[in-house]
Formats: sequence, C-alpha cells, structure tokens
Amino acid sequence: QVQLVESGGGLVQAGGSVRLSCAASGRTFRSNAMGWFRRAPGKEREFVAAVSWSGAGTIYADSVKGRFTISRDSAKNTVYLRMNNLKPEDTAVYYCALKWSSRDYPPTGNYDYWGQGTQVTVSS
Repeated sequence: QVQLVESGGGLVQAGGSVRLSCAASGRTFRSNAMGWFRRAPGKEREFVAAVSWSGAGTIYADSVKGRFTISRDSAKNTVYLRMNNLKPEDTAVYYCALKWSSRDYPPTGNYDYWGQGTQVTVSS
C-alpha cells in the first residue's frame, strides 16, 4: 500500500506564503500522478492542483491559478504545493493524493490514496 504524510500547514496572514509537502512511502511506483485537494469549513472537498508522474504536466483550479505552484521530486517521492498571496478563503484542510496512472497527465479526480490532511489558516 501507499502512505501519504502532509506537512507545512499552519497560521499565516493574508498575502503571505506557505509551502506544503507530501511524502509518499510504500509501493510508490514511478507512474503515479499526485494532487492536492482542500476542504474548507462547511464545504465539500475540492480539487486544488495536480502534477503528472513526469512532472511535465500540471493543472490548477481557477481559484488558485497564478498563486499556487505544484511540483514534485520523484527521487524523494515528495510533492509540494507552494501557496503565495494567500487569502482568507484559502483557509482549509489540505489533502495530498496519489493516483496510479499509465498516462503522463495530471488528473483532477479519482485518486487512489489520500493523506490525513494539514490545516492552513489564513488570517485577514
């Protein structure tokens, strides 16, 4: 199986930056896509960003495009989410996810494994 552990969350002021990390362990073969999702209080979980297994393909939710950057270090089995110009509406629990994929593309859903989540709180 696969284990995903997120880190890097916390309290940040609006306009600030945070970098989340997600370390994958277990049966992490090369051909996997990774993504970030979030769940704000009282809302459904939503897609944030994803990166293909090669790192060449990325996709973002419109709400974070231009502010967030997803990247991966396959040698370390780690994916990152750099979040700049944070807004109070970015406050949420952020989840890392992994999807087996024979195609080198970044999916927005149907992930196979999930982390426990890390809280990001943006104060105004």
